[in-house]
Amino acid sequence: MQKVLSLAVRTSIVVIFATNLTACATVKPDQLAAVEAKISSAMSEARSASSTAKKALAAATAASEAAAKAQATADDALSCCSDNKDRIERMFEQTMKK
Repeated sequence: MQKVLSLAVRTSIVVIFATNLTACATVKPDQLAAVEAKISSAMSEARSASSTAKKALAAATAASEAAAKAQATADDALSCCSDNKDRIERMFEQTMKK
């Protein structure tokens, strides 16, 4: 008796599980259309974000190049300043020796 009851419970569980799977597997056309619309919207937003990111990367690259040029100019100016300082010190030392 207990085996029959256990078999009935197992069978019921399997039937309920199978019914739930079947119910989850059916998608109505309007549900599918809603999902497709969301996917399309998400793809559009992703493309827009990608385009914006590419523009930002281009701007960042240009800024980096400008910064490198500014650094080179500053380095040249510092070198020139150091050279002038050395010349002035030598001239001062020569003047003090006289």
